[in-house]
Amino acid sequence: MDNKKFLPVIIVAVVGFIMVIALSSSIFLTIEPGHRGVIFRKFSGGLDKENIFEEGFHIKAPWNEMYIYDVREKKAEESMDVLDKNGLSITVDVSVRFNPFHNKIGDIHQTFGTDYTNTLVIPEVRSAVRQVMGRYTAEEIYSTKRAEVELAIVEETANELGSERNNITMTTLLIRSLKFPDAIKNAIESKLTAQQEALAMEYVKQKETAEAERKKIAAEGEAVANDIINSSLTNNLLKMRGIEATLELSKSPNSKVVVIGGGDGGMPLILGNN
Repeated sequence: MDNKKFLPVIIVAVVGFIMVIALSSSIFLTIEPGHRGVIFRKFSGGLDKENIFEEGFHIKAPWNEMYIYDVREKKAEESMDVLDKNGLSITVDVSVRFNPFHNKIGDIHQTFGTDYTNTLVIPEVRSAVRQVMGRYTAEEIYSTKRAEVELAIVEETANELGSERNNITMTTLLIRSLKFPDAIKNAIESKLTAQQEALAMEYVKQKETAEAERKKIAAEGEAVANDIINSSLTNNLLKMRGIEATLELSKSPNSKVVVIGGGDGGMPLILGNN
């Protein structure tokens, strides 16, 4: 058997095998759990945004490029200086958790690239924080409307990131801290303290006014009652009540003589004691 006939075939096979080994990293790939892939076909249509590669083993042409995206929840923290409604500076520390729409990483890649955290998420968070806080005064942000401000920031950021052009799910946004200039902070705290003291004084005043009103009403009621009693106490009634009382006293074992009509105004007298 003439092996020379098969030599070209063997050489081609060996060369092909070597090339496959050399290019294996460009041909075979595994997408890990929590990741997705989007392919760029250099010679047949460019970026394929419609076909997203799931987790697992895949084969591609060595001249095509696969971009792998971590679609698990991410966390980003940002510190920024913003201006309130009156132009006062406030430092805000924000923490945001998010992840991309799994089926939209092609659009994200085309518009923002793999570093979409810094090119998309952080700028949108900063924009929402600035816009919302610019509608309130430092005093409102510090005290009376802080919860309202935080809710507005969360809602506006979530709506913007989740829009059709951005395709990001925001799971959480927390305002970790708000830092005001010392002069502003002290002025706000002094004003709030004064307001609390004024409210306390107003409460005491209202309480004292209510007590005075209660006493006045009680006194007026007592005066009316006395007027009614006085108007009903005629001389004849008083005499009758006196006689009744005298008769009761006469029943005492110490009473000896009862003189009818012997007292002032004809009132009975009781004379004699043991």
